[in-house]
Amino acid sequence: MNISEVSKKYGVPIDTLRYYEKEGLIPPVRRTESGLRDYSEKDCGWVEFIKCMRSAGLSIETLREYIDLYQKGNRTLLKRKNLLIAERDRLARRVEEMQAILQRLNYKIDTYEDKIVACEKKLLQKRNSK
Repeated sequence: MNISEVSKKYGVPIDTLRYYEKEGLIPPVRRTESGLRDYSEKDCGWVEFIKCMRSAGLSIETLREYIDLYQKGNRTLLKRKNLLIAERDRLARRVEEMQAILQRLNYKIDTYEDKIVACEKKLLQKRNSK
């Protein structure tokens, strides 16, 4: 699959895919004889993983650390697991914070809704009293 196809499939800009490869977040992608990137299923799996982890808020540095550990093999399994647990816990706290913000927004919206209804009732009363 060429870089344009991968970009469209995963919704990742071409420049970002090049950046991920340059930074070692995905392994070097095989090139065709003409020098064009030819993404394998495994390469696409890395793209999908990195995209998912970035969406979860993992930093480039954390991803570099994870990839470095991954490349060192099974002796780093526990370190990788612990790294992901720490990131999961951080994300869970963020989700809780966002839930609290959402509740506050809903409360404010409901308050405005109550005020709007009260204003509409007053307007109807004025019209009806004429």
